[in-house]
Amino acid sequence: MPLLPLKPTLALSLLLVPNAFANTVDYHDYGPLRSYAQSPTQAGSLTPMLRSGFSLPEGQKELHLSASAASVWAETDDYFADYYHNTLEGGLSWQINDKWLLDTSYHWRFSGDNHLDSVTMWFHDAFGFSQNGREDAAKHQNQIFSKDGINQQNISGETLNNAITLYLGYQLFENSHHGLSLGGSLYYNYVDTGPFENEAFEQALQLNYSFRYANHYFHSTAAVSFRQGNEVLSGIHYDNHAYTVNLGYEYITGRHGWLIELHHYQGLLETENDFSKASNEILLGYRYYLDNSAIEFAIVENYFNMDNSTDIAFNIGYRVKL
Repeated sequence: MPLLPLKPTLALSLLLVPNAFANTVDYHDYGPLRSYAQSPTQAGSLTPMLRSGFSLPEGQKELHLSASAASVWAETDDYFADYYHNTLEGGLSWQINDKWLLDTSYHWRFSGDNHLDSVTMWFHDAFGFSQNGREDAAKHQNQIFSKDGINQQNISGETLNNAITLYLGYQLFENSHHGLSLGGSLYYNYVDTGPFENEAFEQALQLNYSFRYANHYFHSTAAVSFRQGNEVLSGIHYDNHAYTVNLGYEYITGRHGWLIELHHYQGLLETENDFSKASNEILLGYRYYLDNSAIEFAIVENYFNMDNSTDIAFNIGYRVKL
């Protein structure tokens, strides 16, 4: 069944959540950046997020909203991809009791000209990254071609994902310095028309460990996701499972949080090209803490393999404790 009616339903349900703010919110309750995978195949399926191993205060709720803009550039003998994708995400986390956490989210990912080509080229020049051939192509295109028969000359305006995710976490252990939790995710994606038409149901399991001391916060996640079916455009089979390892560090001073995260995603497709290889992302983030909420920014850059991951992405989010 279509997910589109869920958009107003989700917005209404969030507005009906009790809006009494918590009197005191510890900054460490926010955990890692709330940023989804940006690599093309990982962004198009269930990819476990880096999560805190600590629980929230019992009964606390968090409303999270975010938007991201990404630029994809990949050029090999097998395929060529030069397009933008953008994501709007919203949801609610709820620490039901001292053991159980429920996190629901909805995200809509679509292709549209976000004018990131010039910013991407400047960023790569400024930090000494290779342009990987981008400087020779026309700017602001949205196209994908491959030897497998993909011939999408303009995907502007197309919906890539229309998905809901339900995450349930269980607190295994926690003290003042260490937190260990186990979680499972259910994911349903439904795109009813266009070249990315798809209906998929996926699952994942993950183990989260966090350590905190003074102003230092370390987070880690090891996960495995499960899926069946074919990649939307090419028809190539997905591997039936894939592993994810994510690491993150935050240093907090006053109301300012400085973050760095490393995300490693196993390749998803059963091919001989780069999409069967691992994708790697580094995130540089900044979070400003208000009394009961936080605003966070992140830059996502790929490394090691330039031809199966997003060239660069920018993410902004707002998280408020209820």
